[in-house]
Amino acid sequence: MGYAMAANIRKETPPSSILYVNDINASACERFKAEFGSYGPIEIVSTAREAAENSKVLISIVPGAADVKKVYLDEKDGVIASKSDGERIMCECSTIDVKSTREVGQALMKKGLGTYVDTPVSGGVPAAERGDLAMLIGHSPPSDSDPNSKRLEHTLGILGSSSKFFYLNSLGAGLTAKISNNYLSGTILLATAEAVAIGVKQGLDPKMLYDVIKASTGQSWMCDHVMPIPNVVSTVPSSSGYKPGFKTQMMIKDLGLGIESGKQVGIRPHMAEAAMETWESASKDPQCYDRDGSSVYLHIGGPLPPGYEDKGKKREDGTWEFA
Repeated sequence: MGYAMAANIRKETPPSSILYVNDINASACERFKAEFGSYGPIEIVSTAREAAENSKVLISIVPGAADVKKVYLDEKDGVIASKSDGERIMCECSTIDVKSTREVGQALMKKGLGTYVDTPVSGGVPAAERGDLAMLIGHSPPSDSDPNSKRLEHTLGILGSSSKFFYLNSLGAGLTAKISNNYLSGTILLATAEAVAIGVKQGLDPKMLYDVIKASTGQSWMCDHVMPIPNVVSTVPSSSGYKPGFKTQMMIKDLGLGIESGKQVGIRPHMAEAAMETWESASKDPQCYDRDGSSVYLHIGGPLPPGYEDKGKKREDGTWEFA
């Protein structure tokens, strides 16, 4: 889980409540506790089982399906090894395949461990920092006949804005929506990078080109919030040395989920298949690895604006290295 999401959980939870944190990076937990402990008690635990046994609400977000299964289904240290509690709410925010989340949910339900819901998020780092993420919820809307659904709504209100809550009625539906959304994100970002690189290399001023796109049919969320050319939009990762953001190599997972989902229902994912080749290549490029995905602009040969040298240094082969 990103720092912004975790910080909002501690800030928005009553000061009398204890926040139990577990992460494979112990130093990150210690740093988080030192930074946000003034908002209320934070206790670091060594396993997901310990976190579950002490909590009525669990919120998790990890890289992939194998990690989700370890958190929830590990027979020794996972949530499934904790005590039964039908009132427990489990919000799983990771982006994984639908089959895996249903497998996890059904196993937990069978053991009476509470309500498990796929609740992937959308909106990027800015929305996480503001606490108004869009929540794609694999559960029915709040109902007076289901007290846990009311508690679910309250829990998600810590992370997102109720105006961006999408109740999609069934386990796995939140992820289905997220996978479709990310299919667009990955392909549109690459198309944006290619389009602006072409325009700039043809001699257009980057800011003028952006103004045209913003007022025209090519406008998109990715262009406005993840503009790949530095110093056009001050708040985007490219203007800060391509610090993530969303790492380049993570695009491979997300587009892979879209490709697999399409094939499962007989839809040939032409756009994602074409984009995947470039994203796989970019993920091995030192200019892009562990950098924001918008750094794909560098991978395809997009020129950097004058005066950007202070953010990095140019190698002899023409590629860029950032600290």
